[in-house]
Amino acid sequence: MDNLHIGFIGLGLMGKPMALNLHRSGGSLVIHNRSQEVVRELADLGMTPAASPREVAQQTEVVVLMLSDTPAVERVLLGEKGVLEGLRAKSLVIDMGTTAVMPTREFARAVEEAGSDYIDAPVSGGQIGAIEAGLTIMAGGRTDAFERAKPVLSVLGGNVTHVGGAGAGQVAKAANQIIVGLTIGAVAEALALTQACGVDAKNVREALKGGFAWSRIMELHGQRMIDGDFEPGGRSETQRKDLQQALDLAEAVGVELPATRLCRGLYDELIEQGGGNLDHSALFNVIRRR
Repeated sequence: MDNLHIGFIGLGLMGKPMALNLHRSGGSLVIHNRSQEVVRELADLGMTPAASPREVAQQTEVVVLMLSDTPAVERVLLGEKGVLEGLRAKSLVIDMGTTAVMPTREFARAVEEAGSDYIDAPVSGGQIGAIEAGLTIMAGGRTDAFERAKPVLSVLGGNVTHVGGAGAGQVAKAANQIIVGLTIGAVAEALALTQACGVDAKNVREALKGGFAWSRIMELHGQRMIDGDFEPGGRSETQRKDLQQALDLAEAVGVELPATRLCRGLYDELIEQGGGNLDHSALFNVIRRR
């Protein structure tokens, strides 16, 4: 990583700690973000600000994208003053956000036609995983491109898996988000029932440790539900977006996901109640109100 020039675009809840971990590992970072406050903060630590995605690409060999949604990736990558305009030959673009599968394949094709490599490498683990460099990373793309990306990805996560060709990482992330969303819903319903019965949810959570019902979501989000602390580690509006992407993908390949559709509807309800910026574990509030 020493003296590797890395561009990082998207410095939000996840992107900022990821950029910090790459910086600490010895990477030389050029950064860009829509909000400038975080750019100024990271520039004070030695990172180099860039005025546009194009400028990021012009100064680096590897460009990492950690953006909110598919339209943002398209705009940053292919838009005016976008990455593609400034991309050096034989560069590497790594999209680490949760992006729709079909557009991901188009983005990969555009970058490869420009003479560079593309990897879709969405992550799981939330803000805590990003801070602790413990993300689970599922990567799609050509094998040689993945090998190029692996040193960067290994700084950010402990479990880095090459799933398949372009878009395969995003397919894996869709599966991940279905499981996360439905499990949060299951934990919310279980703890809401517990409280309605007059039993201490904290004791029930403790009793479930080690059994089949125990999970990372019960550990972290179950505690958040008990505490009523919904400071975002992963926003509800993002979870809703990811579930919709999974439903869109399922429709495209002719698969019905009834439980996922129901869960998406519950997140719609949470967002309508003003909870879009709360942690996705705030789905508990919808169940309690019902």
